Parts: sequence; C-alpha cells; structure tokens
Amino acid sequence: VRPGAGPARLRPPRPPLPPEAARPASEPVAPRRPGDRVGDGDEVGPDHRVGASADPGPPPAAGRGGSASGRPCPRCRADNPYERRLCLRCGAELATANPSSGRRQLPWWRRLFGRDPDRVLVAGSRPRHRTWSRPRLALPLTLLVLLGAAYFARSQLSDALTFTQDRTGTPEALRPEAGRASSEAAGHRAGAAFDGFTNRYWAPAETGPATGQYLETTFEKPVRLRKLLVIAGGSVNQDEFLAQARPAELTVTLFDARGERTTQAVNLRDQPGQQTFDVRGSDVSRVRVTIDAAYGGSPKRRVAIAELEFFGRR
Repeated sequence: VRPGAGPARLRPPRPPLPPEAARPASEPVAPRRPGDRVGDGDEVGPDHRVGASADPGPPPAAGRGGSASGRPCPRCRADNPYERRLCLRCGAELATANPSSGRRQLPWWRRLFGRDPDRVLVAGSRPRHRTWSRPRLALPLTLLVLLGAAYFARSQLSDALTFTQDRTGTPEALRPEAGRASSEAAGHRAGAAFDGFTNRYWAPAETGPATGQYLETTFEKPVRLRKLLVIAGGSVNQDEFLAQARPAELTVTLFDARGERTTQAVNLRDQPGQQTFDVRGSDVSRVRVTIDAAYGGSPKRRVAIAELEFFGRR
C-alpha cells in the first residue's frame, strides 16, 4: 500500500468451476429424473436445481413463418404463447378452436337468413343489435300505395270474399217470384213445378218427348245461384213416377241482370226422388230449364217435372 493512498479494494474470489466443467468432455452427464432427491455427495449444476422437473414439456409449435415463438390459433392463425388457453387476437380457445368442428350444422331455413346463435365472437366485441330508424316518409307512402291498390282491386276483393262465403257457408233456398212455361197441359200448370209439393207436376200440352219445351222462373232480386234440385216424373212414388215420361237431358240457361246468358247441360237418372246438380251463376235474375231428351216418351204420355228448387245466396 502506498503512503497516502486510500483503502485498497479487495477483488472477490473467483467461484469454483461446476463439476461438469471439471469432467472430461467424453464423460456424459447422467440426467436427473423427476422425484430424485439430491444427496450430500451429489453435484448440483445449473440444470439440476432442487425441486425442478427435468421434463421441459412439449416443445412450442412453430408459428407463422416457421418460428417457435408459440402455437398458432386454429381460427385466425395468430401466434400465441404456448401456455395460453385463449387466443390473443380472436379469443378462441386454442385447444378446440376449430371452425369446422364443435359447431352444429344449422338447418337450411336458418342459413338462408344468416342467423347463427352459436357464432363465436371476437374477444372484446359484442353482438350487433339491429335498430330500425323511425320512418318518416316510408310509412305514409306505403299506406297510400296500399289504399290505392285496394281501391283499384275492390271488385276482385269482393269476388274473393263472396267466393269464400260460398265455399264455407251453406246455400239457402231461393224462392222464385213467378213461373211460366212454353205450354201447359190442362191441370198441370207451370206453377206446380215451383210450389214445393211433389204430388203435383208440370207437363207440356203436347205428348211425346217434348223436345224444346221449357219452364222459366224469375227472382225478385238478382241472386247467386249454386244448386239446382230436380224431381222428375209425376211423383216420388214409383207407380206414379212411371205413369208419365221423365226428362233425361236438360239445358239450364241463366240470365243475369245485364241480359247476358250462360248455359249448362244436366243429365238426370231415371229414378224417383230428388237429384241435385251444381249450377253456378252470379247476379241471376231469370232461369230457363229446357227439355232435350226424355225417358219413356210415347204418343200417349207427357213429360212431367214434379219440382224445381234453387239454392244459393241473395
């Protein structure tokens, strides 16, 4: 120590080399297994700390670009540290975040509208709530368009309503105002076919098949005709039924309030009792039933019609 100099600084002693460094390079170092206890004579190196496991765990997977910084997210392919369970970018679970597995297939009718309640949202995001702005001009314009369409289609709407009523409701009996015929036999006037009694009938003046002879009736107000009921022959009793000729084919002519006419052919069976036919017409004010052919026609017999009844709506 020089005179007048300060206190001398002592250099700390150099630590001894680890046992691995003192061993020859050719001598391998035995790895230590988990659970092994360190004895008094055992050498403890930097890789053999007490209480530490020698198994480092599975190596980290190479991320994007081949680096070993972590494992990539199966959903967004972002690199994540190996110890994380959720992705840093999208928040998906790294163990099971497979877009194609773990999600049930939606039915086709839900895929059309794009509704997926099981969709995994990105971390930090919230589902978007659709809000409708208050209509200003859209609602009044829509109402005006609907009112205009209803005004121009009022006739079609009325027909649709009437058609629904005809299909769902039961037709009611329509009583004609008066009846007349092309000709009448003595005691068998035209009104007998519209009086509601089956023991009286109408018959034309001439005998034989009576082709072209007709019955006609009118209504006080135009009606919607749906059904025609016919009782052929002189009565519903079998003996009286066969005593006169019976109509086999009829032509029903409907006259509406504007004078237009529609016709429909009706074929009857040769049997006593009532027979019902679908005869449809709107705004019918007059009906004519014309005989085209007959059963049992002969020069000594007349074609007889016991009853004609009409059903529909007024």
